[in-house]
Amino acid sequence: MTAMHAWQMSAEALSQAYARRTLSPVEALLSVLSRAEAVHPVINALVVRDDAAALAAAQASEARWRRGAPLSPLDGVPLTVKDNLPATGLPCRWGSRLFADHWPARDESPVARLRAGGMVILGKTNVPEFTLQGYTDNPLFGPTGNPWAPALTPGGSSGGAVAAVAAGIGPLALGTDGGGSVRRPCGFTGLYGLKPGRGMVPRVDGLPVLLPGLEEAGPIARGMTDLLLALRLLAPTLTPLCEAPGPLRIAYWRTIGDSPVDAAILARSDAAAERLQAMGHTVVVQPSLPEVEAFNCQAWPVIASTGMAAALQERIDGREDELTPAMAALFAQGRSHSAVELFQAQALQRALARALQGLFAQHDLLLTPASAALPWPADQSHPTTIAGQPVDGRGHAVFTAFVNGAGLPALALPAGPTEEGLPVGLQLVAPRGGDALLCAVGAMWERDAAPAWCWPPALDKEEMPS
Repeated sequence: MTAMHAWQMSAEALSQAYARRTLSPVEALLSVLSRAEAVHPVINALVVRDDAAALAAAQASEARWRRGAPLSPLDGVPLTVKDNLPATGLPCRWGSRLFADHWPARDESPVARLRAGGMVILGKTNVPEFTLQGYTDNPLFGPTGNPWAPALTPGGSSGGAVAAVAAGIGPLALGTDGGGSVRRPCGFTGLYGLKPGRGMVPRVDGLPVLLPGLEEAGPIARGMTDLLLALRLLAPTLTPLCEAPGPLRIAYWRTIGDSPVDAAILARSDAAAERLQAMGHTVVVQPSLPEVEAFNCQAWPVIASTGMAAALQERIDGREDELTPAMAALFAQGRSHSAVELFQAQALQRALARALQGLFAQHDLLLTPASAALPWPADQSHPTTIAGQPVDGRGHAVFTAFVNGAGLPALALPAGPTEEGLPVGLQLVAPRGGDALLCAVGAMWERDAAPAWCWPPALDKEEMPS
């Protein structure tokens, strides 16, 4: 493969090409930047760039590979960073007018680890305001489109991150997940994405914490090998498993209580459950736990709104008119809650964790859809109906936030497309400490069951190689 098509290569393939000296980090960077130029008008994923800094980093990487001294296997591999993760030399605007002029003094620690591994940071990917919504649009940069159907959303809040990877703007992205913000967007774009377990990827020097103990930074990729390469830099204490141990006991939740799920998503999820069964695992369909519904409906709204109000009170106070209506309402809601209501929400969160501990005493993993809805129009915050039933702003997100509430690791996997060609995603959840098991199962899924990666046909077909 020539440098002209380097933007299509995986991180692993780029690393191997650098080692063989058949491709240089500079050539790869130029190819990816050219691809970014071509698709930006269509999807609006990469909203902040510093090409000069990226070129300098690629040149330094090229010199290290020539000396035979790369900093890591990912040295020279292009990376995008979600615009709520500070990276030196780039603004960190968080999708908000209040942070339009925010230039961080240092990298947040996950960014620092990837940079220390020699990765070349292309720029920042688009987010919804304060990363608190399930689509990707904001007053500074506008909406991001899904590479598979640009008029539709890639989800959120890591929507810019997944759109970039799915479109060929770098093989890896660094995202964050506070309530499903990596897993649902990965599902909407056919990607792999990990929400690590609580504390697996330490975070310091970041923005104000809106969701204490809930939000984790994690990698997004087109395949599990690339995801694992990034995870080894992000979580150096993690010991990978060579293979998933033995047949696994997997609980399968098709729905959360009475919340509706799109029929096409259920069809792909059921097929995945059957495939896992055929691979030798025991998959048992079960009703979801009532503690999940209680957390979703009663605890999450209080935790999210009070977290925002507490973290941003000083910056927002008196500047509410600079917020979008949705964020102004969330801020007002957070300030209206009492300490008693917050303590009650935290009690529900603890009850959720206990209930899931009981589930994992009987099962190794939990399988669910990644989202209850297929992608909706890119400029709308959420679908108003799912499977013909009216839903609120979190109706599409019922499968994910409880994982954050309990601090568990979860992995998004591709389940294959609908008849209309839209990707559908799965979610696998493990107990605390199960990150390595998830990754081993993800690798097994990619090898034995997942659809092979193909480029979104909605993007300029004429640029694709024959």
